[in-house]
Amino acid sequence: MSEAVIVEAVRSPGGRYKRGGLADTRAEEIGIQVLKGLLARVPEMKPEEVDDLIVGCSFPEGETGMNLGRILAMGAGLPITTSGMTINRFCSSGVQAIADATAKIRAGWSDVIIAGGCETMSHIPMGGSIFRPLPDWKFDGSMPNVYVSMGVTAENVAANYNITREDQDKFGVESNRRAYEAIKAGKFKDEIIPITAFKYKVKNGKRIRETVVFDMDDGVRWPTTIEDLGKLKSPFKAGGSVTAGNASQMTDGAAFSLLMTAEKAKELGLKPLAKLAYFAVAGCKAEEMGVGPAYAIPKVLKMAGLTTKDIDVFEINEAFASQAIYSCRVVGIEDRYWAGDINPNGGAIALGHPLGCTGAKLTAQLLHEMKRRNAKRGIVSMCIGGGMGAAAIYEML
Repeated sequence: MSEAVIVEAVRSPGGRYKRGGLADTRAEEIGIQVLKGLLARVPEMKPEEVDDLIVGCSFPEGETGMNLGRILAMGAGLPITTSGMTINRFCSSGVQAIADATAKIRAGWSDVIIAGGCETMSHIPMGGSIFRPLPDWKFDGSMPNVYVSMGVTAENVAANYNITREDQDKFGVESNRRAYEAIKAGKFKDEIIPITAFKYKVKNGKRIRETVVFDMDDGVRWPTTIEDLGKLKSPFKAGGSVTAGNASQMTDGAAFSLLMTAEKAKELGLKPLAKLAYFAVAGCKAEEMGVGPAYAIPKVLKMAGLTTKDIDVFEINEAFASQAIYSCRVVGIEDRYWAGDINPNGGAIALGHPLGCTGAKLTAQLLHEMKRRNAKRGIVSMCIGGGMGAAAIYEML
C-alpha cells in the first residue's frame, strides 16, 4: 500500500456573506485562483501529473452546479486528462474530499490528487435557492427532522445541555480576539492565496466591474465585549441564547490540498508536509446536529489507538458556540481550549464557515499552525447538518 502524503495546503481569505471581499466574485473564479496559487507553489510537478480534482460543496447548484470539480480543473489550466468531481457531506465536504483522495492514493488508484472545497454563500445561500423538503416527511416527531434549521439545533444543544448565554458570548469574544491577534501577527499569510476579486458599480448608467486584491479574512469583529454581544437577540427562538455574536458567519471561500504517493513526492524532490492518518464520521440526532464532534472525535481516537493527550492541536469548527463548548466538554478538552490548543487563531465565529470549503480550510490552518509549533498530531473536526460529525487526525512528516 502506498502512503498518501500532503505536500501543500492553501486557502483563500474568507469573505463575509453579501458584504465581504468576495461577495461579487463567483465561486469558480475563487476556486480557480486558489488552484492556480497551489500549483504555482509546487513548480516541480507538471500539471498533467494530477489525476483528479475532488471538490467539496454543500450546495452544488446554480454557479456551483454542473460538476464544479471538473469546471475548476479546466479553469485552473489542468489538462483535459485531469478528471474532476464534486462531493457533498455538508460542512465536512472539504475534509471528506481530502479523506477520499487519501483513500484512493492508498488503494493505488491514483498517484496525485488535489482535494478541498469551494463555496459561495453570498450567491448560493444556506438551504440552496429553493427549499423543497420531502412532502411526505413526518414533522410530528415520529421521524428525525433532518430538515431542521441549524440555528434551532444550536438552541436545542444550549437548552438540553445547559450551555449558558454567558458561556457562549465569552466563547464568541475569545474567538474574535484570537483571530484579530493572529491576523495582526501575520500568521495566515503563508496559507492564504490572495484573490483578485470583483466589485460592481453603476457609472453613467452602466454597470462597471472593478478588480481589487482581497488577501485577508474580513469577518473578524474586534474589539468586542461580552456586554456588546449580550445586547444581541436570537433570531431562532424567543428568549434564545444563540445570536450572530456567538455563531459562525456565513462566508465565501475555497481551500485545497495537494496529495500524492510518498514515492511520487520523493521522485519530484518534494518534502511532504503531513498525512491524513485516520478519518471517521459518526451519526447523532438531527435535532442536535452540533454535538457531532462529541461522537466523531472519540471514534477516530479509538480507531487510531490514541487519546486526546496524544493530540497537540485541534481545529474544531465553531458552527455555534453552544455546540463547540458542549463537544469540548464531553470529549474532556475544554481546558485545552482556554490553554490555546483548540482553535488557537480563532474559529468560524470570527473567521467564517464557508460550508463545503470549511474542512479543507481548517486543514490548511491546522497544518500551518502545527508547522509553527513543531507539533506531531492534530485533529480537524466539525458537526454536519442532518445529524453527523466528522474528525480527521493529521500527522506531520
